[in-house]
Amino acid sequence: MRVDTNRVVAFHYRLCEVRPDGNRSQWLEASFGRQPLLYLHGHGNVVPGLEQAMVGKKAGDRIEITLSPEQAYGPRTSNELLRVPIKHLQNAPERKHLVPGAIVSVKTNRGLKNALVIKAGKFNVDLDTNHPYAGRTLHYQIEVLGVRQATAEEVAHRHVHGPGGHQH
Repeated sequence: MRVDTNRVVAFHYRLCEVRPDGNRSQWLEASFGRQPLLYLHGHGNVVPGLEQAMVGKKAGDRIEITLSPEQAYGPRTSNELLRVPIKHLQNAPERKHLVPGAIVSVKTNRGLKNALVIKAGKFNVDLDTNHPYAGRTLHYQIEVLGVRQATAEEVAHRHVHGPGGHQH
């Protein structure tokens, strides 16, 4: 079975940044050796460039792809900087760990959103709510592990259910 709309795809990945000089960073993330990722194809559950590259692939296929910011997590937007009372952070680390570069969760009107600490004060924290990879050119190594037809419930909810997927 090949990757197409309303199919569940299981895959492993590695991801690094391609710097402006063309050199690649160390691997930033990898799923190899852990649980594979599962997503429902055709519903925007992975970055656009990756979803496009997966079309027609089957179990055992390996791909390498470099995505511009527009194909991945989008450009950085300067209006994504917020000053938030520390008490509004979700699962906040201890104050001594609220340092620039720490990733925290903040409740927004669109649900929880991860943010990067820019500056931490006594009562407030300045956060960058851009996705940490926004504005970056990213290189992926992908191995497709399996493809299956989605259930009617998964299609209706627009995401994967069951082991490795979203659970209600």
